[in-house]
Parts: sequence; structure tokens; C-alpha cells
Amino acid sequence: MISTLLQYQMVTGNLNRSLKVTSQDPQVARESAYYLKTIGTIKSVEEFLDNDRVYAFAMKAMGLEDMTYAKAFMKKALNDGVDKRDSFANRLADKRYAEFVKTFNFSRYGPTTTTFSRTQKPIVDAYVRQTLEVKSGESNEAVRLALYFSRKAATLKNSYEVLADRALQQVVLTTLGLPKEFAAANIDKQAALITNRVKFEDFKDPAKLDMFLKRFATMWDLQNGGPQAAVSPAVILNTGGTPGGIGQDLLARIQSFKLGGF
Repeated sequence: MISTLLQYQMVTGNLNRSLKVTSQDPQVARESAYYLKTIGTIKSVEEFLDNDRVYAFAMKAMGLEDMTYAKAFMKKALNDGVDKRDSFANRLADKRYAEFVKTFNFSRYGPTTTTFSRTQKPIVDAYVRQTLEVKSGESNEAVRLALYFSRKAATLKNSYEVLADRALQQVVLTTLGLPKEFAAANIDKQAALITNRVKFEDFKDPAKLDMFLKRFATMWDLQNGGPQAAVSPAVILNTGGTPGGIGQDLLARIQSFKLGGF
């Protein structure tokens, strides 16, 4: 069994090649071709939802595959649009729904919605990326989490965006060496600690993001009994002297942590 870090690097070392290989998978290629051929013929929310293949493809591409079954829910979101601040999708804590509705904005553009380029090739590209992440997670869930985080990181602005997404939250808490029980603490205290420990601007720097994800991979294996049970000198030197960049003050907080706060 190889380490999480090595598995992650095998995928990202030549990400374009990994994506190309994924896109050439017979099923991926078949579904992508069908989507591109069909999406432009769809002129309404009803037609969109009635075409199971197109709808499921779009849902997976936008990271909502686990909600594909909830057609009534998605119909309400799509019909309500995103132009009003209090629309259904805009009120949801998970911003993926608003992004989905913004992309397939039948409420605003009606029959011309699927003529926009954002509903075509970019959706196929997103589907291929999602497929790569899912397949990577079949052998190691941490690799999927790292790939997802690397895709979303540059858009993150604050701790609350992290806490609103369980996958992002898991990556950050693991990297900081925080116990699982920390997720049950007061939301504002969670946000304050993350804000104190994470510089979101750093995620726009590929080198700094890469180092953050190396910490994550190392901490994941340490916490889950992976093959990388010892921290390499390079990681220690680049993360402040302790696994994942955990300072002594934070270690002390972890040790004294009690459910519901510090």
C-alpha cells in the first residue's frame, strides 16, 4: 500500500494526462458525446429533467450526483432562478445549487439557456474532472478529498465557506490535526480558529497550496494508520516543525478540547 501523498502526486504530477485518460474511458466518452449532441435541443426545465442522461450528466459535473434523485427539489431551484436574493437556491447554505441554477438559468434565458457555451464543453470538462476524483477516491478517499480541495481552494475567501462544505472542512481539520469532535464545536469558534491558522490568500499560490495538501496527505495517513506513519524531514521543515504545521499552542488546545467549545 502506497502513501496518500504518493497516490495524490501520481494523479496530479501530470494532471492533463490523467484527465485525458479519464475522458477516453468508453463510458465517459459515450456519455460526453451524448450530452454534447443533446443539450442544445433542450429548451425548458421540464425537458431538462425528463432527459435522465443529460440531467444526471449535468448533476455529476456540478458535484451534485448524490442529489440526482431529487427532481422535485431541483425543479423548484431551477424554476425559481437566482436573480432574487431570496430565491430558493440562494437561500441554501450549499452554494453548489446556486451555481447549478446560474449555469442552467432557464428562469432568465428560457429556451436559449442551452445555447450558451457554459452549458456545453465546460460541463463535459467538469464531468471528466468529477469522474477522475471519484475514481481516485475508490482506492483512497483522501486523494479524492485533496483533488476536490485543490479545485475549490482558489475561490475560498473565509472559514465559513470551508465549514459549509463537509469535504473542505475535513481537509482543513485534518491538516490542522484537529480531532473529529471539533466539528461539533460552536461554529463561530471553529471559524475563528481556522481563520487564525489558515491564510486563504495562500491558496491562490500553487506552491503554497501544494504544501498545504502535502500536509493534509501526511496528517491523513498519520491519523488513519496509513503507510506514511512517520513524517519526512522535508515536511517537518516546511510546516513549522510539527506535522501539518501544528504549533505547540494548538496542540495544547487540542489536548484540552471539550465538546461545545474551548
